[in-house]
Amino acid sequence: MTGTVVDVSHGVVGYGDRPVLRDVCLTVAQGEVVAILGANGSGKSTLIRAILGLVPLRGGAITLFGTPQRRFRQWRRIGYVPQRVGAAGGVPATVREVVASGRLARRGVLRPPGGADRAAVTAALTAVGLLDRAGDPVATLSGGQQQRTLIARALAGEPELLVLDEPTAGVDATSQEAFAEALGGFVAEGGTVLLVAHELGPLQPLVGRAVVVHDGEIAHDGACPPPAGYHAAPDHDHVHPHAHEEPRGVVLS
Repeated sequence: MTGTVVDVSHGVVGYGDRPVLRDVCLTVAQGEVVAILGANGSGKSTLIRAILGLVPLRGGAITLFGTPQRRFRQWRRIGYVPQRVGAAGGVPATVREVVASGRLARRGVLRPPGGADRAAVTAALTAVGLLDRAGDPVATLSGGQQQRTLIARALAGEPELLVLDEPTAGVDATSQEAFAEALGGFVAEGGTVLLVAHELGPLQPLVGRAVVVHDGEIAHDGACPPPAGYHAAPDHDHVHPHAHEEPRGVVLS
């Protein structure tokens, strides 16, 4: 029987006096690939941040893998790639080092990396087509290659759920194709994906369901692509002051 990975029940989120999400209900089952679409400021990125506990609910409830979010501690089961975050981060590091940091939530900070960790990092680099760049400084990579590095970092943690916020925004066509192939492999092994997207591009064949957020509410939840008339534009949701803080255990790639 397929289990429920994410369940949002009558979720409400607001910043100050401004409501952002109103009475949102969303269920994501194991093995699904769900794309969240919507116009600027619709609330789609806020929705996934709320799911990850990056912004608080004002009403409703969220469960992750059947556990109420407030009691959920198995963050290693979730890999997260946020919107428009550079892989280099101003810190000198090689591609392999950045990807290897994705293992921390699984192995713990104090335990040194072992054979399984090294194998997972190599597999993730191979999946995104960057094994040949493993020893290069991340700062020398193109924007698309840096994004692929972040995705490899999330994959290296061997999550069951990947949460991706605009993963292909501003990324070159080669990197988009490499990402789609890596994501296809993850899904083929039973992984679940929840992604915010502007344009699905090469990802569209993988997406089984589209959820359109309009003015803080779910306007469509069903077939992908959604019916004509729904246009997904780049998201510029209001960012909560703590929107990019890392929930406990989640790899903020």
